[in-house]
Amino acid sequence: MSASPTNPTTPRAILCYANDLPNICSLAGLLSAILGIYFAFLGNFSAAMIGLLWAVFFDWSDGIIARRMKGRTREQGEFGGQLDSLIDIVSFGICPAVILLSYGNFSPWYIPGAFVIVATGVIRLSYFNVFGLVDKSTYWGLALDNNIIILTVLFLFEGLVSPAVFGAVLYALMMALSALNVAPIRTPKFAGRWYYAITVYALVLTLVYGWKLLCPAV
Repeated sequence: MSASPTNPTTPRAILCYANDLPNICSLAGLLSAILGIYFAFLGNFSAAMIGLLWAVFFDWSDGIIARRMKGRTREQGEFGGQLDSLIDIVSFGICPAVILLSYGNFSPWYIPGAFVIVATGVIRLSYFNVFGLVDKSTYWGLALDNNIIILTVLFLFEGLVSPAVFGAVLYALMMALSALNVAPIRTPKFAGRWYYAITVYALVLTLVYGWKLLCPAV
């Protein structure tokens, strides 16, 4: 079969593009998000938070690895960009929506909230894929990974109030963050040394949630 007129080069087999270190890192983030969804369905929110934490870590890591790699082809980079964006939908859209639904015992009242989380996430990612950054260090709207950073802090306080109160706070917070994701505001793009901060953040909160799993009565 001849190559497409818009793509003069013949593409390689699909899995050849996945066999690339940044893309493998992206897929590790997808696995983390799937684990987060799995544990959310089980109602094990501490384990779900650990999955989300590492989804964020791998999301940050894949771009850093890609920028530092030498000899990476343009096709690998373009494939990686598409892969990263689709995984973001799962990690930062579907997974938080499932967590909200699960915490609300899958009540129909939580369905609109879940829809808003996923819909604003998809809209934001679509906008970013077309228009990109405002400049080298500024986003238009709040980046989706910030939602997860805030969400994983919130769940540290789960159990200190009644489930009804925490569920209401969770619902309200996720709606506020969803609004900020698509709001016409400029927010900073955290990069550089912030990577070390997010790494420490993921490690520390993993230890905290791991301790909560091992000592649930404490």
